[in-house]
Amino acid sequence: MKLTFIGNGNMAKALIEGLVSSYEIEVFGRNEASLKALKERVPQITTKVLGELEDMTDKNIILCVKPYSLPELAPKLSGEANALYSVLAGTSIESLATQIKAKKYIRTMPNLGASHLKSMTTITGDECLKEQAIDIFNQIGRSLWLSSENELDIATGVAGSGPAYLALIAEAMADGAVQQGLKRMDAQTLVTGLFEGFAPLLANDNPADIKDGVMSPGGTTAAGYAAMERGAVRNAMMEAVADAYAKAKELKAKN
Repeated sequence: MKLTFIGNGNMAKALIEGLVSSYEIEVFGRNEASLKALKERVPQITTKVLGELEDMTDKNIILCVKPYSLPELAPKLSGEANALYSVLAGTSIESLATQIKAKKYIRTMPNLGASHLKSMTTITGDECLKEQAIDIFNQIGRSLWLSSENELDIATGVAGSGPAYLALIAEAMADGAVQQGLKRMDAQTLVTGLFEGFAPLLANDNPADIKDGVMSPGGTTAAGYAAMERGAVRNAMMEAVADAYAKAKELKAKN
């Protein structure tokens, strides 16, 4: 099966690297130098600078551009695609259908884990494409089919934006260790190992149970945990998800 990528930014690159071993891939982009660099990095793909009019008839498109660029881009895509898989945050299927012709539509939200085959991708859209969409995005990690676009907008603030939130946590923990006297490289090694070991724990246990299993009465973990509660880390995380959802709805209203 052939997949046609429109866009070659960071998310597109992550997806391409994850999917190239299982699918034939062609990539349309606007920057020739960027496309050349991508081709050198992933030689199995074909690339083309997006022209004024490109025939998308019967293609399986993965639309991977910034939402604000869609009105300028859409008129350049002619014909009726077989399927359109959109990775645009806050852009509804209804809006996509008025701008790009396709027989079927899917909205997805992968994350940057795709380049390591570890994306957590949320999907919604035409039910007839459910199995195919899950099969495509399972190639780059795990996928979850959601029953509505509203649920996908909520999930964007967790799975889509989540790597940035976790990167902040990782950076802060390493900075804390350095502040107390640990070498930067050692601090980074500790944090990396921590995240690697935490994933299987979370896959099998409730977060509250993990916390209770580590926190001894009056111990070091209890002291550190209390500091995070004083700093309102829990509330900040919940607000991050809420604000990301609000932004997704705002984008959808504009698009």
